[in-house]
Amino acid sequence: MRIITISIFLIMFLTGCNSGPQPEEQIYVHLEQAVKLETEFEEQQEPMTNLEQKEKELYNQIIDLGLKELEQIKKLSGEAIQIVDNRKELLDQEYESIKQSKSEFDKINDLVTQIEDEELKGESDELIQTMEERYQAYEELYTAYSTSIALDKELYEMFQMEDLTLEALEEKINEINKSYEQVIQLNESFNTITKNYNNQKKSFYEAAGLEVTYETE
Repeated sequence: MRIITISIFLIMFLTGCNSGPQPEEQIYVHLEQAVKLETEFEEQQEPMTNLEQKEKELYNQIIDLGLKELEQIKKLSGEAIQIVDNRKELLDQEYESIKQSKSEFDKINDLVTQIEDEELKGESDELIQTMEERYQAYEELYTAYSTSIALDKELYEMFQMEDLTLEALEEKINEINKSYEQVIQLNESFNTITKNYNNQKKSFYEAAGLEVTYETE
């Protein structure tokens, strides 16, 4: 759900000639700027998925070879390590965009205290709480996914070892699988909180009388 515009007439009404912007209008500006700052986060999703798919294909090729084809395994695992490094770079770029978004979002805290309508102020407080939960959920997701990426790299480094045993390989794969189970759970939680936040934000805009036009993506 993307916000296109806020009514120009409404902005003029809220600001007036001398009073300056109302806190609700200023909050709107910061909330939508926070959305824009997450653009890089959204743009990295497809490249990340593509890298994950390429890595999966290399992994399957390595497994199909068996441990005796060491030279070919070394070559493929080297390519996989490069992809893992690229995934970490994309993840860190996502993380930076989320941090910038949070810095922008935090600017509404003082503005919320200026809202006179108690019911509207209550909605804005809930909005802040939900967004804080969202940022915390992403922190946990980022940490878990970083761990999974590190484990992936360890796996491909193991594939380059001449004395690699099947037992050690199975142990590492099990560790990776458990790690990604946590990533999936945390990602689902993050998506749920994000959906809740978007609904609450829309409700806040409506309660504040902000005539916002939406576009369905």
